[in-house]
Amino acid sequence: MTTAQPALLHTADELHARVRPGRRAVVMTMGALHEGHATLIRTARGIAGPDGEVVVTVFVNPLQFGAGEDLDRYPRTLDADLRIAGQAGADAVFAPSVDEVYPGGEPQVRVTAGPMGERLEGASRPGHFDGMLTVVAKLLHLTRPDLALYGQKDAQQLALIRRMVRDLNFGVEIVGVPTVREEDGLALSSRNRYLSPRERRTALALSQALFAGLDRHAAQEALRARARVVPASHARAEALNALGESRAAADAHAVSHAVPGSPAAVRAAARLVLDDAARLDPPLELDYLALVDPSDFTEVDDDHTGEAVLAVAARVGATRLIDNVPLTFGAAS
Repeated sequence: MTTAQPALLHTADELHARVRPGRRAVVMTMGALHEGHATLIRTARGIAGPDGEVVVTVFVNPLQFGAGEDLDRYPRTLDADLRIAGQAGADAVFAPSVDEVYPGGEPQVRVTAGPMGERLEGASRPGHFDGMLTVVAKLLHLTRPDLALYGQKDAQQLALIRRMVRDLNFGVEIVGVPTVREEDGLALSSRNRYLSPRERRTALALSQALFAGLDRHAAQEALRARARVVPASHARAEALNALGESRAAADAHAVSHAVPGSPAAVRAAARLVLDDAARLDPPLELDYLALVDPSDFTEVDDDHTGEAVLAVAARVGATRLIDNVPLTFGAAS
């Protein structure tokens, strides 16, 4: 039964000694819990049900931090984490020491992320995904869950965990949970607390750029849908033009032969917002803007159909932030 104060466990033996009448759902965190984590925990509680068990791990993994990154200043707020986890429905918080996770020191055998782990975040943070997958593999073994939940905000991480579980035959279900945002659109992150008020105003450009790309994508999909149902005539051109396209772009023949999607236009709409933010004070320093296939995180072609992820990473002041939105390019009729 879920209690307001979850059990605090520091060793795998303590966790393994617990009775498991139902399925165990695990939410892995590095602490500094916020509403995004609470959403993951509530989702886990709903999936596990009243007879299941929800375990939240709190472990700041040193393998995920490269040279010059913020391992030392990463917030440690275990008392607050316990309170948030309990309020969200966790039964236990597993907060192991570094020695518990890595009893022989840094592991000599590690999980490597492969080519997908060298793109985007992997290119900006070499070795990050190897460290992430290694600790996720360790924590999956230590906690022995039936399912594990991760946020869509870390889309590349989620994709790599799914790939590892599939490729290495882990017997666990991976569940992705949509990104949680603050009222102004900024994706919830433990690093948001580092932003000054002025830096936060600049940081809003990340989500605004993604929404601009998403809006452009929605307009394109609406345009193509209208093109498929309006007769190929002057009436079609007028209908398309009414959707905000220029007369040339609304030409019925051109639309009927157009590729099913325009990734370039989506990227361009997002980049306009980011370019403006680069001129703010303080400026947004763009790391990357990418529209990728979620199966391998390679850039999609202009004739791409199916799922895609529009992802952005940037630095504002000393704080590096990431964000993304999923979208789907419809097939041609």
